[in-house]
Amino acid sequence: LLQELRNKDERYAQAIKQQSEDIYLLLERMEEQIRLMLKTYRRKLLQIEKEFELERRELLDSHRKKWEEAIQAHNAQELEYLHARMRKVEEYEKQLHQLRVQDEQDYNHMKMQLENDVQNLEKQLHQMKAIYLLNQEKLKYNLQVLKKKDEENTIIRSQQKRKLNRLHSLLNDLRTKLANQEKQFREDNQSLADDYECITRHCKELQKRMRHFAVRDAEKFTEVWLMNEEEAKVLIRKALDADRIIHTQQLGLPWEEPHYWFLNNVGPLGSYKEKRMVTKLATELLAASSGEGGKENPAKVEDRVTAPRNISKKTAKRILELMSDELGFLTASRRLRPLHVPGRHERILMKLDSIFAALKINSEDDLCQLMDFFLKYKAQEVAVNQVGPPGTAVGSPGSRESQGNPGGEDITDPAKDREDGGSGAQQDELKSHWSSLGSRPSVHIHADDVLKVLKAFVKDFEKLREKVGPAKEVLQVRDSSKDGEYWEALAHVIPEPTLKLWDALAAALQEY
Repeated sequence: LLQELRNKDERYAQAIKQQSEDIYLLLERMEEQIRLMLKTYRRKLLQIEKEFELERRELLDSHRKKWEEAIQAHNAQELEYLHARMRKVEEYEKQLHQLRVQDEQDYNHMKMQLENDVQNLEKQLHQMKAIYLLNQEKLKYNLQVLKKKDEENTIIRSQQKRKLNRLHSLLNDLRTKLANQEKQFREDNQSLADDYECITRHCKELQKRMRHFAVRDAEKFTEVWLMNEEEAKVLIRKALDADRIIHTQQLGLPWEEPHYWFLNNVGPLGSYKEKRMVTKLATELLAASSGEGGKENPAKVEDRVTAPRNISKKTAKRILELMSDELGFLTASRRLRPLHVPGRHERILMKLDSIFAALKINSEDDLCQLMDFFLKYKAQEVAVNQVGPPGTAVGSPGSRESQGNPGGEDITDPAKDREDGGSGAQQDELKSHWSSLGSRPSVHIHADDVLKVLKAFVKDFEKLREKVGPAKEVLQVRDSSKDGEYWEALAHVIPEPTLKLWDALAAALQEY
């Protein structure tokens, strides 16, 4: 038994030794495998970084090529604008030369006419000398008659002096009474005037304070609204991005960005009525002219929109588009970024809104006056080019057409012509020319004329405001009936089924 026990102990020691050797071998193999895996992962990581670097260089090269092409196109366009301006300068120099020649001819004609007038006046002077001698004889006879009448008047004068003394005494009494009454009336008037001035001053101060606090409250409300609205739209954008990623990456479903009415709104709802009316009118004109009205029939939309003051819808749309293209420098630089890329009409309306604010066009009447001014300005140029200056017939040497500039721009200032009233003959000619063309002349408005016409309009518009006087500020109450609906809609931009889908996906991912 002891021998068997020793054998068993030796076998146990050998087994323990063999087991430790196996464990050491297993550890060595595991460490070797770990080193191989780390080396493989490092190699793959380097390859991924090289691929990313290669893609980045390709993107940089493509963007650099696009930038160089855009710069070349811009330089070509600037060169084309420079050539066009040089051509206009040459045309204007030709017109100035033609005007100098015409003025020289008019000067010679006027000089000859004045010399003839001098000769006629000399003849009239000789005739007046003869008449003077004849009248001198008549005056001597009249002098003798007047001396006799003077003697008679001396007697009558003495009688009137006595009567005048009596009337003087009566006049002194009446003057004393009048002075007393005027003094009393002045004192009463001064007292009432002081009271009126004091009451008026208090009233104006009170109105000024009311307007100041109303304006400050409105500005503060607008700032808070814009701040909260921007923060809400940032959160909405994050939520929509998350929804897009969930649908496209996690669920593999097609996703389309929702278009809600409240996502494009900027600023408080229910703003001033006049500004809404002018923007609404511009929107309807653009939609009616282009046939964009959603699913509505374009013919019905165009019938529903009435062009302002008998101006054709096509002309009104052309004027609005030209203002949007040529007056982009008046648009506001700070504007909240919309949640989707706006269309062409939306961009035009955004520009027109800032342009109307910069030009202080706040009502439909102001917009109608602006369109009327465009048409009258261009119609006056066309009429002057066709009729010519006063006293010059069409086709004569002094007319515009004979000077090699048919249909050219009128170099006279229309604002000054309207201030001076113009000559009566020229106004009659313009009226007859317009009546022959119809109620509204058909003219072509060029993009280069927009800024010039707008300068003349602003000048006349400011003079009209100065003449009428400063407009009274009207405190308007903002319509806040849709504020709750607007903020509620912003808070529920993600619908309830989508939220349930998110919950189900979160539970599935957690379980996975």
